Parts: sequence; C-alpha cells; structure tokens
Amino acid sequence: MGWSLLDSLPDEEQRRVLAMARRRRFAKGEVLFHEGDPGDSLHLVVKGHLAARATTPLGDVATLRILQPGDHFGELAVLVPGPRNATVVALEPVETLTLHASNVTALRAEHVELEAVLVQTLALEVRRLATALLEALYLPVDKRLWRRLLDLAAMYGDGDGDGATIPLTQEDIAQLAGTTRQTANRLMREAEGKNVIAMARGRVEVLDVDALRRLAR
Repeated sequence: MGWSLLDSLPDEEQRRVLAMARRRRFAKGEVLFHEGDPGDSLHLVVKGHLAARATTPLGDVATLRILQPGDHFGELAVLVPGPRNATVVALEPVETLTLHASNVTALRAEHVELEAVLVQTLALEVRRLATALLEALYLPVDKRLWRRLLDLAAMYGDGDGDGATIPLTQEDIAQLAGTTRQTANRLMREAEGKNVIAMARGRVEVLDVDALRRLAR
C-alpha cells in the first residue's frame, strides 16, 4: 500500500512516518469525524471505502466524494487548523493510519520536499473542485450521472475494465451527481433497459463500461 503524499520521502523515512501513525479501525456506518469537529489529524486509507458528506445550505446532507485505499484526507486541517468541513463515514469495515498535526508539523520541518508535496496535493484538490463546479453549472444531469458511475466503476472494478459492482445506494449516487434520487432512478432505469447497468437493492452493477463511457461524453 502506498500514498502519493509520502512518495517524495525515501523508503526509510516512509517507514518512520508510518511508524508514527496510529492504526485505527472503523465498523460499517461508523463516523470518523463530524462536520464542524476540530481538525487535528490526517488519515491515510489502508482498507475499505468511505463517504465524505456535508450539509447543504438547505439543511440536506450531500455525499461529496467516495474515498478508497491509497487516498488520504484531512490534510487541510493539519496545515491550517480549523473545523472539519465534512463528515466522513465508513461505508464498510475501514482501516486508516492517522497522523496527528504535531507529527505532520515535525515532518514538514525535517523534510523540505514534503512541503512541495502538500502544496501539490492542495492544488490537485482545488482542480478537482473546480472541475466539479464546472460540471455542476454547465453539464446536463445525465452526463454528470454517467461520469460519476464511470468514476465509481473504476474504483470498485477488478481492473480488467469489463464491469463493476458498485455497493452504493441510488441516493448516494444521485448526491454525487448533484441531482435527486428520482431523477437518477429514471435515468438509470433507462440505462438498465439498454443493458448498460443493472440495479438491485443497495448496489448498481455496471455491465457495459464502453456503453457507459459513450453516454458520459
């Protein structure tokens, strides 16, 4: 298991950093932290998938992102102390390695190259958010939905590109696409009729990735 955040460090230093980390395990449905909690740690995802969710101005809860092994989150809180801007919940049994803010501060002082990696990480996140904003403003809802399903198929697939079983609810998928469950259900029923996907309770199976890719263009 590797994390891009640590790639700039020599192997020996990576091992030292990981030795500082606290291994934590979470059950399915368990909250790692809530939106508004004080931010004091960075998580490296070892096992399982998680959802980052936030409260909208209207008081609804929206799923913003799905995290997988190899991802990290919480870096903003350890760089600029402040409240968490999302609630992170385990979608299945999850394991993370947690670095406290004090550990990250010490590492930044020892390794100048890590500072550049953190800046790059934040820049990539800004670009991801900018892309998501452009899609939300200018892409029709069906294109957004198919693109999110493609992203999820890549995340949950076995690597051969032939298909994937996505163990998320229609509500989660609709929120990721920035639409309602009713609209997502209607669009996915149409795709199901074309044998692009198959729906079941609590999951969506992607049957034809190429066809889904064509829909997303």
